[in-house]
Amino acid sequence: MIKELYKLWCEKAVNDPDLIRELKSMEGNEELISDAFYTSLEFGTAGLRGVIGAGTNRMNVYTVGQASQGLAEYVNSITPRGSVAIAYDSRIKSDMFAKTAAAIFAANGIKVYIYKELMPTPMLSFAVRRLKCDAGVVVTASHNPSKYNGYKAYGADGTQLGPEAAGFVMSIMKKIDIFSEIKSMDYDTAVAQGKIEYIGDDIIEEYLDRVEAQRVEKNTDLSALKVVYTPLNGAGNKPVRAILKRIGVTDISVVPEQENPDGNFPTAPYPNPEIRQAFECALKLAEKTEPDILLATDPDSDRVGIAVRINGEYKLFSGNDVGVLLLNYILERRTANGTLPKNPVAVKTIVSTELCQRIADSYGCELINVLTGFKFIGEQISILEEKNQPERFIFGYEESYGYLAGDYARDKDAVVGSMLICEMTAYYKNLGKTLGDVLEDIYKKYGYFRDAQVSFTCEGQSGMEKIKNIMETLRKNPPSQIDGDKVITVKDYLNSVSIDTSSNTKTVLTLPKSNVLAYFLDSGCSFIVRPSGTEPKIKIYIGAVGSDEKLADSKKESIIKAGTELLGF
Repeated sequence: MIKELYKLWCEKAVNDPDLIRELKSMEGNEELISDAFYTSLEFGTAGLRGVIGAGTNRMNVYTVGQASQGLAEYVNSITPRGSVAIAYDSRIKSDMFAKTAAAIFAANGIKVYIYKELMPTPMLSFAVRRLKCDAGVVVTASHNPSKYNGYKAYGADGTQLGPEAAGFVMSIMKKIDIFSEIKSMDYDTAVAQGKIEYIGDDIIEEYLDRVEAQRVEKNTDLSALKVVYTPLNGAGNKPVRAILKRIGVTDISVVPEQENPDGNFPTAPYPNPEIRQAFECALKLAEKTEPDILLATDPDSDRVGIAVRINGEYKLFSGNDVGVLLLNYILERRTANGTLPKNPVAVKTIVSTELCQRIADSYGCELINVLTGFKFIGEQISILEEKNQPERFIFGYEESYGYLAGDYARDKDAVVGSMLICEMTAYYKNLGKTLGDVLEDIYKKYGYFRDAQVSFTCEGQSGMEKIKNIMETLRKNPPSQIDGDKVITVKDYLNSVSIDTSSNTKTVLTLPKSNVLAYFLDSGCSFIVRPSGTEPKIKIYIGAVGSDEKLADSKKESIIKAGTELLGF
């Protein structure tokens, strides 16, 4: 079967010269051929994501075409005159894949609105809602290495497609021939005929207006704030700088090596603001300019990471650190200035720090926990909107550096995140405090929490099997203790059950099914295991609690070690 597929692709895959060359170079190499064809990329609620190249298990114009035909048939099944918005980032072939998708939608009778240049993922979510589209697509692999690309699909509400819609698309993809049953037309002809329309600057400005409206302390003077910013060769460069200029940040230095779009990411092979390596160029620039804060947005500008100047040195903050700071700032200042809505709601993911619960409780704010994936946060905003209460939503975040304030989009937004982080930094700077000082104040008030995420990469077919075996083993033989700490509660989100280990009492979990196992320990610490939905990785999330900083740090490290051994790495 694999050899037959390879031969078919050698014969039929002629629309991209790069694929022709790659297929020819594979000849005789059974391992390469097997990895490229042993399976097909799965279309799920996160769309498609994979290595760029030839084969059914790769991102290319044919797999993108297959997904687009599936999405086109989904749109046509719900409306006779549908429309789709499209955005793309700086990754290799992103513009090609975006135009491929646009031409397919146009050929299927669907109106297409596409940005004329690369744009952040949240601007796609905004455009879907603003233009009243029935679906949306953004071509991106977020923060993955340069060999990856992806295809994220959105529904009419601006959130990523739900399971039912994604299942419909996948069912179509499995039925159609990847070479002969995909409708398409010439892209330029479709533009000339008005079937494809470019999204105008007015929509971009309206998006920036909506972002700016999320300011908390609008009278804060930001003129003295010094910022170093890197878009990591991605889509954030223009919109992030535009919003910072609007709010009065005048002293901003952009990392020159990472300013312009470049899908090869030459100075940051892993363009992920979660890791220190992505900050190296920014940190070197900071030695010269001595900014108050460093910002780094990932290639599709939906995540933002920061480093803060503390006692003359720069410390990278985790996604949980920033989420805690922003939630505390929004609640504190909106309470003080009288703009906090009645019955406010914040949303976080189950793998994000429990410190947020203590902060929310102190301000009478409802905190909703959802599964990993920002679409679940977006769904909570939509639920409030259906109740005509969208103003109750004040903030949503996930520990992987994704933040959102406001209901203008349904995905995480590094543009609004960057704006609020800068405003917050300037506000506290004017009081003589760094964000490090504020975080320490929060710990003293609510307790010392230390959270960590550790990822283990398991690539290829063997890697997928290893991840599957780890999760099966944990379910068959659940640990009774982790790091000598008794497991008192186990939550299995795949089987929708929570088990009290002391009484073996079982309760039903109401969240959607997800392949996640969470262990809550006698000391108040937690340990969560989750295979990534977008990368060949399995992740562990550690939540450690201590009476002081030293004890919390020590507990975190010991749980990481014990958890790594438990998974067999």
